Amino acid sequence: MTGVPASAAGSGSVARTKRSAPAQVSLWNIANILTMLRLLLVPAFVMLMLAQGGHDPAWRSLAWAAFSIAMITDLFDGELARRRNLVTDFGKIADPIADKAIMGAALICLSALGDLSWWVTGVILARELGITLMRFWVIRHGVIPASRGGKMKTLAQGIAVGMYILALTGPLATLRWWVMAVAVALTVGTALDYVRQAVVLRRAGLAAENGATETGSTGNERTGNERTGNERAGNEQAENEQAVREEQAHG
Repeated sequence: MTGVPASAAGSGSVARTKRSAPAQVSLWNIANILTMLRLLLVPAFVMLMLAQGGHDPAWRSLAWAAFSIAMITDLFDGELARRRNLVTDFGKIADPIADKAIMGAALICLSALGDLSWWVTGVILARELGITLMRFWVIRHGVIPASRGGKMKTLAQGIAVGMYILALTGPLATLRWWVMAVAVALTVGTALDYVRQAVVLRRAGLAAENGATETGSTGNERTGNERTGNERAGNEQAENEQAVREEQAHG
């Protein structure tokens, strides 16, 4: 006996359940606002990049500022969402879209203006699209974690593209070529590593599924054999009982 009425105890457990329920995260949190800002910066960046024919140093500097703000917010929104428990479905979808939108817009503008070879833009964009599709291909088997190489690739791409946005001349113009070469090398290298991880993950997932299926089939087969054995035993017992009754009748 606890001296506490059952109704009170029940209401206490309900109250504890209500208190332990997680609070719904608001859509208008700091992480999502930074993501929205990055999305809004994409058209602003394109307009600044193409202003006055796309080769005016002043406008290019403003475009670089918009690009830099977008890249910096990319470093903070995801970290804020995880640390402050502000993860939302909108953020999961909008954050990668914003990342690829600002980088894709910058690469396409640079190639359209003749400042960057189209094959570089094609390699980077094909890699980003291919890795995204590959993640969906293996998502039911598991998640491919972001690697250190992937983070270095993102950093190298951001620095290289930022240097190409600015109207640089002399040694800095030569330096940005080498930085972009490193970015392209990391882009291709990390893509191959992601493909390797995806293949290993999918094979492991398929092997686990096949193992579970075989275990289930073996269990079903054993159950069927047991049922057959029980039926045979039952039939034999019935036949024995019938034989005893016949002997008794004849006796």
